[in-house]
Amino acid sequence: MLDGRVLDDTTTGEHVPAEARPVGVVFQNYVLFPHLSALENVAFGLRARGVPKAEARSRASEWLDRVGLGEFRTSKPKQLSGGQAQRVALARALATEPRLLLLDEPLAALDASTRLETRRELRRQLDGYDGVRVLVTHDPMEAIALAERLIVLEGGRISQVGTPADISEKPRSRYVADLVGVNLFRGWAEGDEVRIGAAGRLVAPGAGRGEVFAVVHPHAVSLYRQPPGGTPRNIWQGTAESLDLEGERVRVRVGGPLPIIAEVTPGAVADLQLADGGPVWVSVKATEVVVYPV
Repeated sequence: MLDGRVLDDTTTGEHVPAEARPVGVVFQNYVLFPHLSALENVAFGLRARGVPKAEARSRASEWLDRVGLGEFRTSKPKQLSGGQAQRVALARALATEPRLLLLDEPLAALDASTRLETRRELRRQLDGYDGVRVLVTHDPMEAIALAERLIVLEGGRISQVGTPADISEKPRSRYVADLVGVNLFRGWAEGDEVRIGAAGRLVAPGAGRGEVFAVVHPHAVSLYRQPPGGTPRNIWQGTAESLDLEGERVRVRVGGPLPIIAEVTPGAVADLQLADGGPVWVSVKATEVVVYPV
């Protein structure tokens, strides 16, 4: 603060009017002007910054070509699909060459059938943008696919910061583990074993000593109706409680002394009659347990 004013530009110490700030925004619902064509929507920000009409239209046309919508220059927003409207909104934001790009749930308004394709296109466009981009999303797959660095907010507080790989491999709370789709346990390591709660334990080579997190990916969990043969080091009995189909895999929630989620094929669901629920045996290879300090 200086003389009661907010310093928007800390370099010069001057207040910068909102319309003059080098910031582009892609809104959740795109907020395209319904009475303007796609070309005029993209040119709007340029015209607002004093770019002559002919030049603004020319640059807007180039941007529509860049996002693959050159043939829709004269189309109004109501004539565009959700994915096309998203690309027009992105072109409008990038046309002004902002130093900061804000994306508020940019794919939330799309149906599942077009979201994947549009996400790929958005990633391609963002790869060519050299400014700072901030993406807000509730979709972990969207965040992992589009971001280079993640900030996870949990209960209004930052719970973890890191690259997508860091957070996927070493979540530090149950909430983060659920977001990235892995099983997370907290316990006490002693040698090659991690004790979890009163009755649970996991064998993990080189677990160390002290309070730790232990991660098990659902695809590393095997399920059986009878005790498995051999001498598996991590085996316990539980109850198949629920099934969720995700793509070509099924996530099975197993209750018991060490609740866990397994990821199996639809064929395994049928062979084991998991849809009927009931008792199951859980097996996890000791080498599949990832342990790290709390």
